[in-house]
Amino acid sequence: MKVYKTADIRNISLLGSAGSGKTTLAETMLYEAGVIKRRGEVSQGNTVCDYFPVEKEYGYTVFSTLFSVAWEDEKLNFIDCAGSDDFIGGTVSALNVTDSSLAVVNARYGIEVGLINQLRYVEEKKRPIFFLINQTDDEKADFQATLSQLKERFGGKLVQIQFPVAGSKNQMVDVLSMKMYQWGPEGGTPEVLDIPASELAQAEELRQTLIESAAEHEETLMERFFEAGSLTEEEIVQGMRKGVLTGEMYPVFTACGMKNMGVRRLMSLLALLAPHTTEATPPVTTEGVPVAPDASKPVSLYFFKTTIEPHIGEVSFFKVMQGTLKEGMDLTNSNRDSKERIGQLYVTAGQIRERVDSFEAGDLGATVKLKGVRRGDALNDKDVSYRYPEVEFPNPKYRRSIKAVNASDSEKMTEVLHRMCEEDPTWIVEQSKELRQTIVSGQGEFHLRTLKWRIENNDKIPVEYGEPRIPYRETITKAARADYRHKKQSGGAGQFGEVHLIVEPYEEGKPLPESFRFGSQEFKITPKDTQEIPLDWGGKLVYVNSVVGGAIDARFMPAILKGIMEKMERGPLTGSYARDVRVIVYDGKMHPVDSNEVSFMLAGRNAFSTAFREAAPKVLEPVYDVEVDVPADFIGDVMSDLQGRRAIIMGMNSKKGYEQLLAKVPLKELSNYATALSSLTGGRASFTMKFASYELVPTDVQDKLLKEHEAEEEQDA
Repeated sequence: MKVYKTADIRNISLLGSAGSGKTTLAETMLYEAGVIKRRGEVSQGNTVCDYFPVEKEYGYTVFSTLFSVAWEDEKLNFIDCAGSDDFIGGTVSALNVTDSSLAVVNARYGIEVGLINQLRYVEEKKRPIFFLINQTDDEKADFQATLSQLKERFGGKLVQIQFPVAGSKNQMVDVLSMKMYQWGPEGGTPEVLDIPASELAQAEELRQTLIESAAEHEETLMERFFEAGSLTEEEIVQGMRKGVLTGEMYPVFTACGMKNMGVRRLMSLLALLAPHTTEATPPVTTEGVPVAPDASKPVSLYFFKTTIEPHIGEVSFFKVMQGTLKEGMDLTNSNRDSKERIGQLYVTAGQIRERVDSFEAGDLGATVKLKGVRRGDALNDKDVSYRYPEVEFPNPKYRRSIKAVNASDSEKMTEVLHRMCEEDPTWIVEQSKELRQTIVSGQGEFHLRTLKWRIENNDKIPVEYGEPRIPYRETITKAARADYRHKKQSGGAGQFGEVHLIVEPYEEGKPLPESFRFGSQEFKITPKDTQEIPLDWGGKLVYVNSVVGGAIDARFMPAILKGIMEKMERGPLTGSYARDVRVIVYDGKMHPVDSNEVSFMLAGRNAFSTAFREAAPKVLEPVYDVEVDVPADFIGDVMSDLQGRRAIIMGMNSKKGYEQLLAKVPLKELSNYATALSSLTGGRASFTMKFASYELVPTDVQDKLLKEHEAEEEQDA
């Protein structure tokens, strides 16, 4: 493929739900553009874009795939994005480097949840959208019903360019060219005919709507329209380009990717209407500098994806933000302050790679064998040092613990997991000291099942998933006191330390009492030193030295704090982290010979543990804000299910085509929610979750947790 000028490059995300026919459409585009000689089939596992073993196994797109086609002197760079909501991370990355989106809708099923979720991200980024109603030849296809769904959601922005001829499986009317296209059994190049009388009235009505919409977006065209009552095809295209670029016009096409009908015309229309890279809003660096795609400026690259491929290793995909990239250039990684030499450059079409000498600003490409480049990094020429904002990926909503079946594989498994997180940043791995588990998180059950399949089949490491522990917290609800004497004598110097302390709940801004009363005893507080310690796991420990008269030497106070912190890290109730406690050490005893730091550490730890248990301790659980987007006919079932999960329903919003439920739900109850929601709604609902706060668990739940912890400790003993 030749090197294309910046003004001739169009970058487009290919979106659609699983089963919409995106990958088959991509295959047909590549075939028509001459990139491949024979079209593969998803069912046969031989398509260009779905080339990873896991994709062939499941028959699904898992990873977003870059493919490029040359069409009518334009270079169209597409990123085929996975349709399943579980793999939304690839879509988010793609939208960060493309300038428009082609949303594929299956005429048999209409708009589905996968596409709805993708379109939310498109709308947030204010990217131009084209719609393709696909597979109109299917026996159960309903073009009008699908079009009605789109109109319900997008209203007047939709502008219909094409429609299938009623009762025909191989004819389509195009109201821009005002011609009918007719295909033979193999599709491909159509026969271009006049519109038959039976379709002419509908075609003329739609063309008039198209002309009026195009004129609205260009003042000179509006004047011409008022003067002449119509516009030429070239003028319509001019107005459409303006409307598409401003996000006020969403053209609707129709085609059948499987039968190769309408695909050539689709690519021609995209070459006419999709924004060039020079027309898009330029990206802005972390320092607020806009970076326009100017081929004459110093080179700056942004890496949006990495993959690990057999026999090749790491393949890095980039966008040329500015400048002209050539093989052999030496660039600096601004994120890591390291040097990189650019070796071979490739135009890619899935697993097909064609070597090129250079890429101009705005283009997308790939290279291999970089030393230390990761997704999100920027490589720059010596005259610039740009860095680009990190992409915000959706929060995970499905968690599992993972371990190698063979303990000897644990280290290797960890390396593989971290490598895979580079390929898909919505896989998140955490080595949890608190839970004593390795936790993997993702977007759903299928997402993590895919991760497991790859580890076991690609890296030959048997692994198993388990239920992740919940990161509970412990705190207290009233004041209590305790003392503890640590004394040990075993010949020679012994150990002695005695600590008297009080614990009370801590709240921000709560003053320290001047005294405490327990039974008939009153304890005066004379603070000499106060430390506020923010805890890594949230909340605070406030440590007050109120010892008078030298009962405990100041040099032992840090040791007492260390003992208390040890118990805070493994709380007395369930072994969870403790938080929001004020500890006042007010008295104690020392021995002139036997007292040492270890003695006071142990005395402090045991005194704290005793006092904590006497202070009406409570277990806190993490609660998440959950937003569920669900079709209206499933709202009752979904709400009932949430209430069965101890959810508090916070509200409900009506959106276009669906309802949005807002709830607060304990993390414990969300363990299998992704699977349950899909089962309840036939895969038509989705949800997001975000940590909200820690809240007290109900008494019955706390009692159960305490018994489980006691049983675990007995088993470990």
